[in-house]
Amino acid sequence: MPPPADLAERLLALRERIALAATGAGRSPGEVQLLAVTKGQPLEVVREAVAHGLGELGENYVQECSEKADLLGPAEGVRWHLIGHLQRNKARRAARLFQMVESVDSVALAGLLAAAVPSPGPPLLVLLEVELTGIPTRSGVGERELFPAAEAVAQLPALRLSGLMTVASQERPGREFSRCRELRDRLQDELGMELPVLSMGMSSDFETAIQEGSTEVRIGTLLLGPRPQPPSGGVG
Repeated sequence: MPPPADLAERLLALRERIALAATGAGRSPGEVQLLAVTKGQPLEVVREAVAHGLGELGENYVQECSEKADLLGPAEGVRWHLIGHLQRNKARRAARLFQMVESVDSVALAGLLAAAVPSPGPPLLVLLEVELTGIPTRSGVGERELFPAAEAVAQLPALRLSGLMTVASQERPGREFSRCRELRDRLQDELGMELPVLSMGMSSDFETAIQEGSTEVRIGTLLLGPRPQPPSGGVG
């Protein structure tokens, strides 16, 4: 059965699935934040999403998000999340545009972001992206590098390390989500700090991610419908 054409109906159906997955895992549905992935969507869809109370918006590209943010203007409750790979030469713009960067994949990139955070001002929220699939084309910090990287990022006062993000494989998402949660838990113990965010799960696997402890699911076309055209602005 195709998804409902109306955003309100799709949002209701999605929230019901999130709630069922959470309660089935003995969790409260309120523990899971919905991140609406607006990459590739026209401005009218973004406006409709905001009108339906979707204030956490995910974008893959700095240029595309910058254009949308300028056209949307200041909207109460809207926070932009960068979820795509960030080129280092765009770190300065990203630090000033996004409220959270979820795809930090190196200490060097974290340092560039920290140097670009406006001062005075609040620290930039960041997640370390963890690569657990072994797929060569994937970006992210490997398990061996994760703990020293997290320690270094946590020491940057302009950033606030808030947790981990991962993209699972199609073959074994449950195992990779579970491993990401285990790594987050160990990091909390070793660093002596709260890392409340586990950004895990997309349209095809978000229910599995919730069962394994995800606190944020990144949902695009399942919620907002098909993208009419590929994102503009290129990589980064």
